[in-house]
Amino acid sequence: MTVVSKTREQVVSKTREEKVACVIPARYASTRYPGKPLAMLTGATGESVSLIERSWRAAQGVSGLDSVYVATDDDRIADAARAFGAEVLMTSSDARNGTERCAEALEILGDVEMIVNLQGDAPLTPPWFLERLVEGLRNDAQAAIATPILRCDGETLAALKADRAAGRVGGTTAVADSKMRGLYFSKEVVPFTSETYAAEAPTPVFHHVGVYAYRPWALRAYPHWPIGPLETLEGLEQLRFLEAGHPVLCVEVEARGAKFWELNNPEDIPRIEAMLREMGAA
Repeated sequence: MTVVSKTREQVVSKTREEKVACVIPARYASTRYPGKPLAMLTGATGESVSLIERSWRAAQGVSGLDSVYVATDDDRIADAARAFGAEVLMTSSDARNGTERCAEALEILGDVEMIVNLQGDAPLTPPWFLERLVEGLRNDAQAAIATPILRCDGETLAALKADRAAGRVGGTTAVADSKMRGLYFSKEVVPFTSETYAAEAPTPVFHHVGVYAYRPWALRAYPHWPIGPLETLEGLEQLRFLEAGHPVLCVEVEARGAKFWELNNPEDIPRIEAMLREMGAA
C-alpha cells in the first residue's frame, strides 16, 4: 500500500499521548455521488455548510476522542477541511473504501489505542453513538471491530423500503446474534417483515450506523485480506471482517429523539436538511 505520509512528522509528537483518534475518511471520486464531501447542506439558521464540515462538527461534540482528522487523497477536500479548522491526513488514491483509508491514516499516526472511523456522509451521528462505540470495544477483548446499530422505528423502516422500491441504494441494515456479534450487513432490508408499523413503533429491523472503532492490529491487517464475494456483491467494507472470520461487535444505540440518516444519494439532501431544521441544528 502506498501512503502519502508527508504529515507524519507534523503529528507524531502529538500522537504519543493519544489513545482514541477519530478519522473522517473522505474521497471526491465517488461513482454514485462525485464530490459528495463538498455537498452543501442548509441547517435551521439558513447557513449552508459542507457535508465534510458537518461531519467534523459532529466529531467535535464527542467526549473521549483525543483527536479528529480528515483523511483524504484530494486537494479540494483537504483545502476545504483546513479552511474550517480541521487537521488533515493526506492518504493515497489506492484506498478502496473508508476502512482502507483509515488503515493508511493509522500508518501516519502511529501507536494509538483505537481508531474511530466517522464516515464523512453521516453528519447527523449523535455524540453518544461514538461514545458507546468506544466503550463497547474496550469492554470486548475478542472483537476486532465495533459498529453501532439503531433499531428502526416504523418511519425509518418505511423510508428504507421506499428507497429500495425506487431502486436507490439507501441505508444499510444489520443482523446480530444473541451476543451482539454481527451475522450479516446488507443494503437490502433484512430481516424480512411483512408487518406494517406505526411511525414511532419499534420494528425488528436494525439500521446500521456507518461508524466503526478498530483495534490497530485488525486495521493494519484489513487491507491485506482478500475481498470476498459478499463484500463484492454488497459493497460493504465491514463484510471483509466477517468473511475473514473476525467478529464484528454490534453496539445497540438509542436515538433519544435525534434523527439519523446518511447522505448516500443527492435525493438524501432534502431529507437531511429537513432533519437539521427539525432538530434546530445550525
